Amino acid sequence: MCKKIHRGGNAEQYHADKKYKEAVAVAVEACADDTKGQTCYICTQALHWKTKEGLVRMCSCRGTAGFAHVSCLAEQAKILLADAEERNLDDNKWTRWHTCGLCEQGYHGVVRCALGWACWKTYLGRPEADELRGLAMTQLGNGLGEAKLLEDACSVYEAELSMERRLGASEENVLAVQTNLAITYGDLGDLKRALSMEQQVYSGRLKLNGEENQSTIRAALNYASSLSCLRRFKEARTLMRKTLPVARRVLEESHDLTLKVRWNYAMALYKDDGATLSDLRKAVQTLEEIERTARRVLGGAHPTTTGIEAALREAREALRAREAPSEST
Repeated sequence: MCKKIHRGGNAEQYHADKKYKEAVAVAVEACADDTKGQTCYICTQALHWKTKEGLVRMCSCRGTAGFAHVSCLAEQAKILLADAEERNLDDNKWTRWHTCGLCEQGYHGVVRCALGWACWKTYLGRPEADELRGLAMTQLGNGLGEAKLLEDACSVYEAELSMERRLGASEENVLAVQTNLAITYGDLGDLKRALSMEQQVYSGRLKLNGEENQSTIRAALNYASSLSCLRRFKEARTLMRKTLPVARRVLEESHDLTLKVRWNYAMALYKDDGATLSDLRKAVQTLEEIERTARRVLGGAHPTTTGIEAALREAREALRAREAPSEST
């Protein structure tokens, strides 16, 4: 069972502040080797002038670009969003809470977790029905998930889903929370529960947004992933074959979602016990192609790149194992 999310006025704020500081310390330590001798691109200092914290990165920036303090990233996001609200701009400044302003790729791992706590402690004092409070709750859950704190992420998402339903939120908002919760159920090993919810979300997205919406493509990807986890590879391949032309039409070939659709399809090929030699070769070829693209666009340290590389190693091993008996014969 997932644990209950912490609640209660000033105690909740104190809890968020404490967890934020802990998360920043973990992120700084994880990035220490990468950040030696660098300075923050926002404040231009090595140590934050007020908090004395070190630097982080964990996006897709390369070389000397993208190093920053979590405090500076949080303050930048807060200021940009407040300015957009004051001027009634439609610009989506919210993305600064999870996306690098330089490389335009998402933060990941423990840096995403630290930003999640920064976001939550910034907006948790707002009324329950306030949109930014709900968005901050999502950012916290996403950050916890990125840091593999899955039970904590589950608690946040379950509390958020309960809140959205209590407030009579739109179907869009409910589907978004269900998506995150279903992924977390899967990561926790509750595969049947995850699959059931992914199926509901995919069906809901098709009706609400149509097949060419990014949210629908992502829902199809998540649904196929759950099918593969339960070794229902044929169904997963069918869904990915249906989704890939749409992703290519709507997004770029190098888009993260397009890469993941192809990655998922390749895994559903080589992991299947009934895979033919042709299937294995196709899986390896696909993974080799998207690995090059992911490395060029996202960088070698990005989770998508490292995940594709791991799948490529497995696919090559499966192919070698299958080819060896044939050559012997």
